[in-house]
Amino acid sequence: MTASLRGKTALVVGGSSGVGKATVEALVAAGARVTAVARDAGKLGELEGVATLPGDATDPGVAELVLRELRPDLVVLTLGVNPEMGDVDELDWESFSAAWNTDVKASFFFVKHALRLPLRPGSSVVLVSSGAAIAGSPLSGGYAGAKRMQWLLAGYAQKVSDARKLGLRVVAVLPRQLIEGTTIGARAAAHYGALRGTSAEAFMKQYEAPLDPGKVAAAIVNALAGGVPADVHAIAVTGTGTTPLA
Repeated sequence: MTASLRGKTALVVGGSSGVGKATVEALVAAGARVTAVARDAGKLGELEGVATLPGDATDPGVAELVLRELRPDLVVLTLGVNPEMGDVDELDWESFSAAWNTDVKASFFFVKHALRLPLRPGSSVVLVSSGAAIAGSPLSGGYAGAKRMQWLLAGYAQKVSDARKLGLRVVAVLPRQLIEGTTIGARAAAHYGALRGTSAEAFMKQYEAPLDPGKVAAAIVNALAGGVPADVHAIAVTGTGTTPLA
C-alpha cells in the first residue's frame, strides 16, 4: 500500500532536467513541497511551483547544509554526468572516472548526512542508478562501476539505518534501458548503434516499449510513497514496468 505524499517536504538533486525535472513535476502533482537543486541556475529558473537552490552537490558542505536546513521527508538523487564515449584505451583518467567524481560523490555525501543528522523516521532516499550497473557499459569508461556503487550504497545505507533503528528507507532505482528524450540516452544510442552498424533510432527500437523520464519518475515516486516492499532495496525500470533486484 502506498502512502500519500501530500504535504511532504521533498528535495530533488539534479532536478533541472531529464529524470530529475520529471520527478520534480511528479512530486508537485502528488502534493509535495519540492526544492530542486542543480548547478544550472538558468534551468532551475524554468521550473514552476517549486523552490530552487543553485549548488554543486559534489561540494562536501552542500549536502549537510541543505539537509540540515530543509529536513526533507523525501530525497531523490538524479544528478549524473554525461560520460565521454569511447573504447577504454581512448579515454583519459578524468573522463574514465567522471561518474565516480560526480554521481557517486554526491550520492555518498547525501546518504552520509541523511544518516548522520539523521533525517526523521519515515523519511525516504532514492538514488537513481542505471542498468549499466547490471549489464556494463563498455563505451563509457567507469560509468557502469559508478552506477553499481550507487546501488551498493543504497544497500549499505539501509543496513546502517536498520542497525541504528533510524527508520529511514533507502532505495536504488535502475532504468534498465536507454531513456528517450534525454541527452545521455541519445548519445549512448548513437554510439552503441554505430557499434552494431545501425542508427540510434534502430538501436532504440530493440526495446519492447520505450522508457521516458516520466516513467522513471513514476517509479521513483512510487518508491518514495512506500510502493516497494520493505525487503527490496533496488528496482529496475523498463518501458513495461518495474521489477525488484536482489
